Amino acid sequence: MHLLAEGSLATLAAQDAAAHRTVRAGLLLPWANVAVESELPRLGLSNTVFHHARLVPASRTTAIDESFWHGLRADSAKALDSLSHVKLDAVVLACTSAGFTSGPALPAGISTAFDAVLAALTAANVTRVVLATPYPAEVTEAEAVAFEEAGVEVLAHVSLGLDDGYPRITTDNILELVDGLPVHAVDTAQAVVLSCTGWHTLRAVAELEQRLRTPAFSSNLAMALLAARLSSGATA
Repeated sequence: MHLLAEGSLATLAAQDAAAHRTVRAGLLLPWANVAVESELPRLGLSNTVFHHARLVPASRTTAIDESFWHGLRADSAKALDSLSHVKLDAVVLACTSAGFTSGPALPAGISTAFDAVLAALTAANVTRVVLATPYPAEVTEAEAVAFEEAGVEVLAHVSLGLDDGYPRITTDNILELVDGLPVHAVDTAQAVVLSCTGWHTLRAVAELEQRLRTPAFSSNLAMALLAARLSSGATA
C-alpha cells in the first residue's frame, strides 16, 4: 500500500477504487461496541461487505479487564460458527486490546484489530508512531510494548485512563488527548495511532491529518484498510 500524501483516509479511498473484487469480512464485535457498525459504513467502501457477529463474555461485563478479554476470545468460536454460511475473505476480532493481552487462543483464521493496525502500519512502511488510547495507563503501556516487540517504535503515548464508556468520548476529547503528546515526538513520528474500536475516531482522524500533516490510523480505519487491500489484490 502506497500511503498517499493526503493521508490514510485518501489512501483507503484509492484502495477501494482500485478493487478487483468484492471482499466479505467477518467482524466479531464485543457485545457493547456500537462504534464499529456506525463508523465503517461512513467510510463508503463500495467493494467490501462487513458481516457482524457479537461476542458475549462469560462475565457479561463491558469494562476492559482480563475477564473481558478472555471472554471475548472464548466466545469467538461460537460467533464464527454463526457466520459459517457466509464465504468470508477475512475474519477479525474487532477489539484492539484483546490482540495484545492474554486469553484463550483464537480459532484458526481469526486476526484482531491490533493485527489490523500492525498490518496497516507495515503496508505504509511506518515504523515510528505516537499512540493515543482511551485505556487505563497500564493497558496503554502493554500496547506500547506490543508495538515495540512487533518492530514499531512508540515515541510517546497518552491515554484517557478509562476502562469503559468509550462511545461517549467526543472528537474534542480525542484532539485534546493528542495535544498532550510531546511536540518533538509528534513531529518525529510517521503516524498517529488512535487505538480502540469502541470510540468514534473518524472526525478526529480527518482533523489530525489536516492539522498535523501526518497520517493517522484508528483501529476501525485499520480494519477497513485490511479489507480494501484484499479487494485490490493484496494477499494480506
